[in-house]
Amino acid sequence: MRRPDGKLTHNLFEEDKGPQDACGIFGVWAPGEEVAKLTFYGLYALQHRGQESAGIATSDGERILIYKDMGLVSQVFTEHDLANLKGHLAIGHTRYSTTGSSNWVNAQPTLRPTKYGTLALAHNGNLTNIGDLLQELAKHPETGIQATTDTEVMSSLIALRDEKNLEASAVSVLPQLEGAFSLVFMDEHTLYAARDRHGVRPLVLGKLERGWVVASETAALDIVGAAFVREIEPGEFVAIDENGIRSFCWHKPEPKGCLFEYVYLARPDTQIAGRGIHETRVAIGERLATEAPADADLVIPVPESGTPSAIGYAKASRIPYGQGLVKNSYVGRTFIQPSQTIRQLGIRLKLNPLREIVEGKRIVVVDDSIVRGNTQRAIVRMLREAGASEVHVRISSPPVKWPCFYGIDFATRAELIANGLEIEDIRRSIGADSLGYVSLEGLIEATTIPEKNLCHACFTGVYPTQIPEDMSEGKLRLEVLND
Repeated sequence: MRRPDGKLTHNLFEEDKGPQDACGIFGVWAPGEEVAKLTFYGLYALQHRGQESAGIATSDGERILIYKDMGLVSQVFTEHDLANLKGHLAIGHTRYSTTGSSNWVNAQPTLRPTKYGTLALAHNGNLTNIGDLLQELAKHPETGIQATTDTEVMSSLIALRDEKNLEASAVSVLPQLEGAFSLVFMDEHTLYAARDRHGVRPLVLGKLERGWVVASETAALDIVGAAFVREIEPGEFVAIDENGIRSFCWHKPEPKGCLFEYVYLARPDTQIAGRGIHETRVAIGERLATEAPADADLVIPVPESGTPSAIGYAKASRIPYGQGLVKNSYVGRTFIQPSQTIRQLGIRLKLNPLREIVEGKRIVVVDDSIVRGNTQRAIVRMLREAGASEVHVRISSPPVKWPCFYGIDFATRAELIANGLEIEDIRRSIGADSLGYVSLEGLIEATTIPEKNLCHACFTGVYPTQIPEDMSEGKLRLEVLND
């Protein structure tokens, strides 16, 4: 990865990284409020959904200003930047790249002129028919696409439309899009939001005293003091302006919400379908303890994502819960070339065991998922070196066997350790004394959502939309989108 000044950055844990969500999105319409600051704090609450770039666009009714850059939300914006972003409505975005390279030109929101004014757009998800959409855009070279993201493609398609206004243009484009998309976008006067017909990626609506908010998660509503109103429905289009809020269905809802949101992606203080994510993850851990019991002295989580399920496992198994691993929250990318010695330290720079807690004990260590297996292998080794007599690994999701094409950056199928290996083979690979996963049925039951309303493709290979052959063979995107 390169910084904006061209210097290389290095991710010490590229081989160990877990599943990454594509983006977090936020929008606010609130005359009289400091909308840029509200958006900043909303994005701050959504930082877990993307850590590579951040951007905010605002409008004062006459023009749209946008500021975006590479880095975390707190690194990108200063007090001065936010003070210059004046207006009555704003949208924001924090990004993890699953399509297109990680560089400034692909940061969002996008900005594009149209015959009706200016369009700023931010997107969470992935389109699966991007090849067909690019072929249509190729007939119009005047669009001059510069970025390599689905967002730029959608913005260009909307700008090409010759409808009566921006809203009509957007609504005419939505039926062409296949895959997952939760959108916030705006012109100089109106805030818009839309969700794909399956509602794969989350999107919620909140009410301020003097305005409205849309966001990827309810936690972002909480941080800006907005009251949760409802989820934006799959296939719904929402517009907010001086006349209030109005909405309609551009497509009949066919709900297929992402099951992995419950496992890992969403913040524990977020709610989906009226149920708290923390509560759901505790319930998953309880089910895991029933399905995969262990004879052990202590249950510990892999922080932070394994914590709620470890609490549930300890509660159901009546094995004491403890904190056996300490996490360094400030480790990530570095501008210093790591030496081979540092690389060999690997996971120890992120996690370190508490010897006095684990020494001499039979440990159950609970994690959210296994992707390649590198992290779990290193954790098992660390715990043994710290004196654990036995290490039993328990996973609060079924084996991940299939890649995601809807906005989660899983490994390709060939890299997924559960692809082609039985659980006993995986256990031997990571060096654990035993290995257990929660069943798909147990996971779904813990969510309280009907199976027919959930996307579980990463566990089953059953995708809610057709996946083009060049994507299904392991390529996450068409070659035309790559630098």
